[in-house]
Amino acid sequence: MIQIAVLGYGTVGSGVVEVLETNQELIAKRAGQEINVKYVLDLRDFPGDKIQDKIVHDYDVIVNDPEIQVVVEVMGGIHPAYEFVKAALEAKKSVATSNKALVAKHGAQLLAIAKEKNVNFFFEASVGGGIPIIRPMNTCLTADDVDEISGILNGTTNYILSKMFLEGLDFDTVLKDAQDKGYAERNPEADVEGYDACRKIAILTSLTTGQQVNFEEIYTEGITKITAEDMKYVHKMGKAVKLIATSRKEDGKIYAMVAPFLLDADHPLYSVNNVFNAIFVHGNMLGDAMFYGSGAGKLPTASAVVADVVDAVRQQDHVAVEWNETPLVLADLKGAQRRFFVRVKGGLAEAETIFGSIEKWEQVVEGESGFITPMLSEKEFEEKAEKLSGMIHRIRLI
Repeated sequence: MIQIAVLGYGTVGSGVVEVLETNQELIAKRAGQEINVKYVLDLRDFPGDKIQDKIVHDYDVIVNDPEIQVVVEVMGGIHPAYEFVKAALEAKKSVATSNKALVAKHGAQLLAIAKEKNVNFFFEASVGGGIPIIRPMNTCLTADDVDEISGILNGTTNYILSKMFLEGLDFDTVLKDAQDKGYAERNPEADVEGYDACRKIAILTSLTTGQQVNFEEIYTEGITKITAEDMKYVHKMGKAVKLIATSRKEDGKIYAMVAPFLLDADHPLYSVNNVFNAIFVHGNMLGDAMFYGSGAGKLPTASAVVADVVDAVRQQDHVAVEWNETPLVLADLKGAQRRFFVRVKGGLAEAETIFGSIEKWEQVVEGESGFITPMLSEKEFEEKAEKLSGMIHRIRLI
């Protein structure tokens, strides 16, 4: 029997315990032996819950217990999660985590410690919830030069944009609906401002390049400026708007960003709606592939965590992951080439003078017009947009 400890008994932590109990026999068969939760670390007590007998408040109890072979970290945040995970690895205990903030910030360092101690640091659930993506990136796609990863990596924002698009509602109305249904936190900033997706694309980019990506250097723009008026144009153009986290190699440079993008109907991510996530990958040998499923939620995320626990039990020796602490220098986004959709007050004569050949969308919303620019660099667009009077909003095209 393998003894494990779970750090945190919140949504995901309780889900991990539930998955282990519900699928106990199946998991034991696949792991080769029974897996038992010996401790659950939490600041709180849970009177009346059968987990109470396993609750401990002192992490030293866990890290100093030689019976504990795997530690599950589902506390969230960086501190004290980082200190706890580091101590577990140094004590030669494997770790499975769903903590995207921790992995994005300290992934390379924690992987190095795991290698030194011949244990494992697994983090499948840190990106895409229940969607398998980390393991495929580290195994199935190792023969490919992956030159693009683009994904809908946040279920909250995808739900909001889908509902705004389908029902013509404004952002604030749909956000409240998402909060009432439990799809959005009371403080939704990390989701709606794109910070959550930013950390996830940083992790994926680090894995594909083998170097440490500083998520704070990734240009990040959320969805709070998307309006019901924008959606009228989106409908008219036959497109969809999604919050896309993207990392793309071009001429040997890596461009990474998070922002709302307009997608054509033939794009693989166009029809991914509601709380679902999807990750599009392009490799030089593979071509296109897409991973789709529940990107968040108690049981999907817990399922991915438990799968890592099973792997940690089966893989007694360290599994190599190509991700070192050498900082990756991201390309200046100003050089990235794309088209832009722009809304302006009044007509389009001035826009034609400034941008040249444009695709026009008029009389969609009273008192304004919209247009799509030719292909421009981000820098060129900024320079031209400064000359444009009455600009209301712009959205990039993918």
